[in-house]
Amino acid sequence: MTEVRIQGPGVLDRDSGKALLENVVECRMDGVDALIIDLSETQSMTSPGGAWLIKIADHLREREKELRFEGQEGPVAEFMELIGPSFAAAPRVDRRHEGVLERIGGAAWKSTVEFRDFYRLVVDAIYWSFIAPFDGRGLRWGLLVDELHEMGVRAVRINFLMNFLLGLIIAMLSAAQLETFGATILVADLMVIAFFRELAAIMTAVVVSARTGAAIAAELATMQVQEEIDALRGMGLNVSQFLVAPKLLALLIVMPCLVAQGIVAGLIGGSVWGIGVMGIDWEPWLRESLNAAQLDDFVQGMLKSVIFAFVIVLIGCHNGLRVSGGSRGVGLMTTRAVVMDIFALITIDMIFALMVYYVL
Repeated sequence: MTEVRIQGPGVLDRDSGKALLENVVECRMDGVDALIIDLSETQSMTSPGGAWLIKIADHLREREKELRFEGQEGPVAEFMELIGPSFAAAPRVDRRHEGVLERIGGAAWKSTVEFRDFYRLVVDAIYWSFIAPFDGRGLRWGLLVDELHEMGVRAVRINFLMNFLLGLIIAMLSAAQLETFGATILVADLMVIAFFRELAAIMTAVVVSARTGAAIAAELATMQVQEEIDALRGMGLNVSQFLVAPKLLALLIVMPCLVAQGIVAGLIGGSVWGIGVMGIDWEPWLRESLNAAQLDDFVQGMLKSVIFAFVIVLIGCHNGLRVSGGSRGVGLMTTRAVVMDIFALITIDMIFALMVYYVL
């Protein structure tokens, strides 16, 4: 083995350590296997001097050369023993490649854990919303009123506008088709049936999920990141009682009202096009609308609104309480909550459609 020996300075400090590194860099290492630094004449060493030795070790490691120290005694030997682990290369960690079955199993396990957490949240929310208040455990009535105002009153304008525009569009498109058959008056029937059964409920649910569902997820996620949720649990308070139950009850009350408002707004939008643009007299339009109105259709829309409210609140709370990763995690979970809301709404609506088509 070919070796090169360099004599260490009497005092190894910031300046002498830097000079020693420059000396090592300038040293020709072609055909040399190891570098030996002789510290027999070194009487003292400072922390910056030790740092320069570590830089020398890194420099030689990059060139696959061995570094050894000899001759150190007294305080220098003790200092070298203290910083000795820093000269060793960090162990190489090989990333283990996961197989297909391992990835499937990991995803299945994560889904199982998430489903278990969601199930527990549903059970707690039902208990603290519908059972505990009648069992003398109380309810945060002040927060319930605040949630009613936030979820209901402040959503009236945007909900009316969205359903009005949707009614205008549906009337416009359907009139273009029915006009070829001379049956434009049937637009009134179509508007009533569509908004009673389907459009008002789904459009209102989308508006609420984008507005209220996202707000719920962001609020709870922020509290989770700032450890306010842990503080509540540390004080012996139930999170579902103080945070989930008021939101669930508020949206269960507000959602049918918003859907009813959406029905009115959609029918007004359709009437604007039918009466104002198509020139249909208001009396036959109103008569046709009343004849098409069925209680079963209205009940179906109201039932959807209740289920939609239940799903929006629980999905928002579930994602908010599972956040991790700071402010970025808050944004990701808020987005995830809205996406899950929309998917759940469409799925539930499809189930209703199948039941109406095949069962009722």
